[in-house]
Amino acid sequence: MRTIAEINEKISSQRAVVLTVEELKARVAEVGVDRVAQEVDVITTGTFEPMESSGAIINLGHTDPPIKIRRCWLDGVPAYSGFGAVDLYLGASCPVDVIDGEEVRERGGGHVIEDLIAGKAVQVRAQGQVTDCYPRATFETTIMRETINQFYLFNPRNLYQNFIVGVNGGDRPLFTYLGPLQPRLGNAVYSNPGAISPLLNDPNLQLVGIGTRIFLGGGIGYVAWEGTQHFPLQKRLANNTPIGPSATLALIGDAKQMDARWVRGCYFKSYGPSLMLGVGVPLPVLSAEVVEHCAVQDKELVAPIVDFSIPRRVRPTFGLVSYAQLKSGRVTIEGRTVRVAPLASLFFSRQVALELKEWIEAGKFTLTEPVSPIPMDRSFLPQDRWTEF
Repeated sequence: MRTIAEINEKISSQRAVVLTVEELKARVAEVGVDRVAQEVDVITTGTFEPMESSGAIINLGHTDPPIKIRRCWLDGVPAYSGFGAVDLYLGASCPVDVIDGEEVRERGGGHVIEDLIAGKAVQVRAQGQVTDCYPRATFETTIMRETINQFYLFNPRNLYQNFIVGVNGGDRPLFTYLGPLQPRLGNAVYSNPGAISPLLNDPNLQLVGIGTRIFLGGGIGYVAWEGTQHFPLQKRLANNTPIGPSATLALIGDAKQMDARWVRGCYFKSYGPSLMLGVGVPLPVLSAEVVEHCAVQDKELVAPIVDFSIPRRVRPTFGLVSYAQLKSGRVTIEGRTVRVAPLASLFFSRQVALELKEWIEAGKFTLTEPVSPIPMDRSFLPQDRWTEF
């Protein structure tokens, strides 16, 4: 029907027809898949949700005399320093170190990353390994986005293709990565935005691969690799969408270009810090099949209801529920009506898709050909499969 090169030519001359995925679904309902496939060049998708398997690579620059950093804290949050002398990796879910007697601060790496992106000052405290090359033992300073060499997000696991719904069938409150779950099925929480989520609209990852250019945190990013816990062999419905956690992507992008509106530290009570991240993925309309996949509705997507009160890797479920039911605010579990809330911001997910659409329409964002596909044959290997030696 059309190629990425042809689409990019239209983008550069500001002639490309771009719809957000919600606009696309509405248009398909009006005129059908084939006509929309003829009309539209690019579909934009987006999500804004917690992505705790994220972090930032930071190069501070050498001091005089130089230091080989082996322990480091950024605003009290430990950063990994086990590679280059002044290279650091700051994990989004790493909490502030608490000194005995101090009150626990609801803050972590995600908040420090947000502050740096916002142009705020961050305190650095470092201890070094003294060598002939690096004679300095300690170092303290204040850094900002403009005073460090490299500052980029490198996120090992983002953009889950579907996820779970968390509930608590036990008799005490539980504090989880989905937030508080009230006892005796007091509430339910889901984190994927459903039919507007990027990878649910490209179920076979035919359009997204290594090297795909994306919207990442308000700047331009790329798909770097398959994500950790990538599990494309998850069971699927007839429409080929997975019934639970499936494919994931590793993402990378220059944090100096990003906007703190789309990168926000957050904290889950009695669980820990994380990062709310906006990610948008453009889907080129290369065939009518692309439109057919993107026309999927919330009533055609499901997620498993998982009971967190059972402390095992494989927890029991209360079956599957559609995203249409989840977004209604109520689901029925074993005859009981249970309140439901999303962790993902549906409003900001839509805004990500809209902003990416505006970039493309203005000719500021062109598409890339993936240099390699994402593997679709990965199994999930838990540690309890192996015999202890």
